[in-house]
Amino acid sequence: MNKFTDYGLEETIIDAVKDLGYEQPTAIQELVLPQVLAGQDVLAKSQTGSGKTAAYAIPISNNIDWTENKPQALILTPTRELAVQVMEDFTNIGRYKRIKAVAIYGKQPIKFQIAALRQKTHIVAGTPGRVMDHIERETINFDKIQYLVIDEADEMLNMGFIEQVEKIIKKLPTDRKTLLFSATFPEAIKRLAKKYMIEPVLLEAAGNQSKVSTIRHEVIEVPEEMKYDTFRKVTTAENPDSCIVFCRTKDQVAKVCDNLTEDGYSVDMLHGGMTQDDRLAVMNDFRKGDFRYLVATDVAARGIDIDHITMVVQYDLPLEKESYVHRAGRTGRAGKEGKVITFVTPYEGKFLHSIEEFIGFKINRVNLPTSEQVALNIEAFKKKMATLPERKIAKKDQLNDHITKLYFNGGKKKKIRAIDFVGTLTNIDGIDGQDIGIITIQDSCTFIEILNDKGHIVLKAMQNKTVKNKQLKVHIAKK
Repeated sequence: MNKFTDYGLEETIIDAVKDLGYEQPTAIQELVLPQVLAGQDVLAKSQTGSGKTAAYAIPISNNIDWTENKPQALILTPTRELAVQVMEDFTNIGRYKRIKAVAIYGKQPIKFQIAALRQKTHIVAGTPGRVMDHIERETINFDKIQYLVIDEADEMLNMGFIEQVEKIIKKLPTDRKTLLFSATFPEAIKRLAKKYMIEPVLLEAAGNQSKVSTIRHEVIEVPEEMKYDTFRKVTTAENPDSCIVFCRTKDQVAKVCDNLTEDGYSVDMLHGGMTQDDRLAVMNDFRKGDFRYLVATDVAARGIDIDHITMVVQYDLPLEKESYVHRAGRTGRAGKEGKVITFVTPYEGKFLHSIEEFIGFKINRVNLPTSEQVALNIEAFKKKMATLPERKIAKKDQLNDHITKLYFNGGKKKKIRAIDFVGTLTNIDGIDGQDIGIITIQDSCTFIEILNDKGHIVLKAMQNKTVKNKQLKVHIAKK
């Protein structure tokens, strides 16, 4: 088993990886890291929950030239949630190198994204539609792109984004490196790789196939009108700590969530009709353990990094066989055990058969829990619903606890540059370059992250210091 110190990474990257709690590379990271560092195009078959984002974020962050102001890496994602997660992962991995990552996606005012892209930006993570918007508006510059990452390419295909992806690729430098990650490899994805990649290295981590070893798969045959009662019995008997419930439509999600709320479940919902802020808030609350059941459409099936989900219930059978794999991938993450229970109506046998052919094994048919099993567990179930799960604090959130973002009331209009701030701050006793994080200079103000619990030192010292001979007001940022 390799260590992250074995790859010749910069100290800033190694320190960030260590502080994030990454002890050893995962199987996919062991395969991808050396290839990206060596400058190879990579075609990787990788399930969610395998550490694939870090597999490309670590070597790309290592190779970023901090002094270059234009984007050097473009990561295309099928969903807004994944774009935000990728941005956060690059920010955390590149924290001590002061790497600036920006997420661009629909249903967010484009003017804020344009303002962010005018700043020094090393990494852009975005959905194909919004990236195309910026290309057409000429508000994004790809002249310095060294890396293109197509993340969850099969989902891009399912959502009809491949044509947009190809248009974007044609706008990028031809000497870039291309990395493509996908849980499955349909023919259309293979054609895309053949057309736009140069002698890609094909990688697949051992034990990657459908994650059979850590997930138990079960099917319950049930008429549509009996699904809700069946769900109540199954969840009372199983009594999972944390569960995602997948429905086919947002109306079904709302209906099931409302019924569960009335019946005393610790529950919330997630679907594409919600605003981006609401979706992110729900995911963050679920990640922290503020409730136990999340009822969702497939928007939650991709790219959401939550390790503590013990069960997935497919309330509605997915019509796309690939979706079964991605839904199931929400549990059994990071080598932990998980369980997937799928409800199948009498008319859905052919869809189930297609899924079984795709995943390569027959799913075990099981009976409903008996009344005795339900009665035996009812008190334990009620007790669990009356208590919150143990609150989960991610390593990256712990890392953020040691960061203070400061506001300075001076920026581009006062002709102040990042190097001017760095020079002033490193002249403060107890502060060096490793204590300074991302610097965002706007027209009339600047935001600077101070690391290592040293924000109070800088805040106090700056009351009597100038930046480029200018006295600036400084306080803790509100955002």
